[in-house]
Amino acid sequence: MGWHAYAALWCGVFGALALVGYGRSLAGMTRAQRTVRAKGRIERVGEPRHGSSPKDGISVVVSFQDPSTGQEFTVTNDGERGERISVAWAGREIGVSYPRGRPHAVRFSHRFSEGGRGLGRPNFSLFLVYAGLVAVAVVDRGWPWALVGFCGPWTLSGLFHLPGNVRDRNRRIDELAAMAVVPGRVVAVLRSVTVDSDGQTLTTLMPVVTFTTLDGREVTAYCGSGIPDPAGSRGSDLTIHYAPADPADFVLDVEAERRSWKRDMAVNVVGVLVVAAAAVVGVVAL
Repeated sequence: MGWHAYAALWCGVFGALALVGYGRSLAGMTRAQRTVRAKGRIERVGEPRHGSSPKDGISVVVSFQDPSTGQEFTVTNDGERGERISVAWAGREIGVSYPRGRPHAVRFSHRFSEGGRGLGRPNFSLFLVYAGLVAVAVVDRGWPWALVGFCGPWTLSGLFHLPGNVRDRNRRIDELAAMAVVPGRVVAVLRSVTVDSDGQTLTTLMPVVTFTTLDGREVTAYCGSGIPDPAGSRGSDLTIHYAPADPADFVLDVEAERRSWKRDMAVNVVGVLVVAAAAVVGVVAL
């Protein structure tokens, strides 16, 4: 079997998978479309035990209502329950999802989402078909087609998303300037120990902070950055900057966060320029 036959097989297989995926989406049969989504409310929050593992998240009790039947359910986040709950307070709304008819198989997410149409895998299959066609063009017609085929669409995507990135950056800087300031405290340091393939022991520390918002919400949250000495930080007092509309959005160092967003914006712009230049080189070399 020659090179072109393998390429045709590649494109045919992934093209068929893409068609099947799009067909399932149109018929409403994808997993995302068969998943029930609702808003849950945190009723109680447990304080993590010092030295325990951070992998299970903050212990919470969540209540939610089945949209189709109106029945109320109360569950905890023990075991495999979707996203790890890393910021919690009584009254916080979070997203819950579960297979239709199985509300006790609930999974949590930090934010409520309407869900999608299950097009992730079909879209990826279609991308693999496109990659196969570009590879054929590169082998048959030369390396410039690699720059045109990959850097060209990447450039268009970058130019399309760049204005939105700029707006997000400006909005984030405005949010940082409007953050409220309250005292906080490290109440526990969680510890996770793993052994890699070489037998090396890796220890990860996760401080847990608590703070009370200006409107009285008592927040418990993982704080993975900004604390100089995590191992000895238990009992330390901190200054917390948080967004009044969403205490889950908090930072310890506003200036460092502002510099990070400005640096990321510069990296995005330079990245788009580099990819665009590569695409132009490919077009000129054709």
